[in-house]
Amino acid sequence: MRTIRQAGTRELEVRRSRFVCTLTRAAGPDEAAEFLAGHRRAHRDATHNCTAYVVGEHGEITRSSDDGEPAGTAGVPMLEVLLRRGLTGTVAVVTRYFGGVKLGAGGLARAYGHAVATTVDAVGVVELCPVVTVTVTVEHALTGRFLGDLHARGVRPGEVHYGRDVETDVAVPAAELEEFEAWAAQVTAGRATLRRGAPGYIEVPVTP
Repeated sequence: MRTIRQAGTRELEVRRSRFVCTLTRAAGPDEAAEFLAGHRRAHRDATHNCTAYVVGEHGEITRSSDDGEPAGTAGVPMLEVLLRRGLTGTVAVVTRYFGGVKLGAGGLARAYGHAVATTVDAVGVVELCPVVTVTVTVEHALTGRFLGDLHARGVRPGEVHYGRDVETDVAVPAAELEEFEAWAAQVTAGRATLRRGAPGYIEVPVTP
């Protein structure tokens, strides 16, 4: 799955109406709802505050609202953009200030969808790659070689802690976990201690 790289706001003008799209991240539906409620309070002078969000580890929770616009002309096209981009953990709100010219159902749908799409392009997208943090403990005598071999594999370890032994955390792609453990055992002649931590994600920028 993917999510937005950062929060951001962009404005689009269509036939004198202003469409201001704001994107932010949210870990779940409660966080999304809290953000949207605060946004509505802050922009209560707007004609409409239309919303859409996708949350959940696999983007399985979706919601949208037309906020008074004709049914299906705002929230749904906004949500469709998020889904087409494969995003999760993402909240979109488009605040509209009516400019006096009616756009029709098709015009509204295009404007709301385009507002979200251009804002996603502006803030950027990252791929969420599942990883497991492995804590590796080695003897001082093995540290230089082990860290050098890590860098040769294109892996950047976390902070290195020096004590009785040397300890560092390595974010390992979940699909490569067993391979990494076998490699670490090989390069240290079985003298490394590996401890798996909690699963998580790393963010890899997606090239437009």
